[in-house]
Amino acid sequence: MNRQTRISFKPALLLSALMGGMLITSCASAPSSSMDSAPGAAPMEAAAPLAEPADLAANDLATNDLAANDLATKQAVANQAVATEVAAGVPQAAPKLVKTAQVTLTVDSVKQSIAKVTAIARQQQGDLLGLQDQIPPDQGIRHTASLQLRVPSAQLDATLNALTVLGTVQQQAITAEDVSTQLVDFQARLRNLRNTETMLLKIMTRSGGISDVLKVSQELSNVRSQIEQIDAQFTDLSNRVAYSVVNVNLEESIASIPPQPPLAGELQESWEQASHAVGQFTVGLMKLGIWLVAYSPYWLTLAIAATVFLQRRRPHTPPPATDITEPPTAG
Repeated sequence: MNRQTRISFKPALLLSALMGGMLITSCASAPSSSMDSAPGAAPMEAAAPLAEPADLAANDLATNDLAANDLATKQAVANQAVATEVAAGVPQAAPKLVKTAQVTLTVDSVKQSIAKVTAIARQQQGDLLGLQDQIPPDQGIRHTASLQLRVPSAQLDATLNALTVLGTVQQQAITAEDVSTQLVDFQARLRNLRNTETMLLKIMTRSGGISDVLKVSQELSNVRSQIEQIDAQFTDLSNRVAYSVVNVNLEESIASIPPQPPLAGELQESWEQASHAVGQFTVGLMKLGIWLVAYSPYWLTLAIAATVFLQRRRPHTPPPATDITEPPTAG
């Protein structure tokens, strides 16, 4: 029992001796420190401002390095969070689908059906994106047309029901693509990039060297470029989810045959064609006469030359000899 008491007292005695020594040392050094601070403090204080800018620059660089390391760490954590979020598949209220519909109709009149399809698209708060009307060049060929509509996804079923009333449905199909994961990925990337942009802006406000500022500025420009690119992709995909595309093909049931003109009309058309042909022939003769008159000097010269040539080529025949008879003499 006494031995344990002795052992427990030893640390207490050592601690008391150590504190007493520190107290005596501090009391002994107090006057000397006060005396040194009075006359010798002025040179020390005068030299302190000379070293202050270098210390501040070192502190700023150290602060920028710490901020950069902090940014890299936070960005790595954010990237990991993005990967975890995408892999986990955040549950949503409903899947985000990009729908496309295809309808082929046989109608009585393509021209009237085009106007009705356009009216249906406007009634369903949609738009007409394209129209291709293929008018047949010859008789016996069916009139066809192709239209492309864009309607809100909520109005797709109502639009298809209204279109099927216009004629006989030959083909109808609907395709859907689930883009929920892509939208979640875009949202996570945008959130991460915007956080990075905020951190870089905070670093830009701090003091530092020109090279550090340029590096941060370049990194900020790259981040903003990525934000714009991903934001455009996210907006385009969201619009494709909000609006569905409907391709409508129209075909007439019977080829259009124009009515035959009456006999009087055919005769009148023949007379007009004949009169037109006679007029053209007369005008042609008049033009030919004008050309001949214009070239008449040349034609006259050629005619004279030809006549002279022919006369010279003709053989020369001597005149016939005349018989001279002597008169009879008298006995």
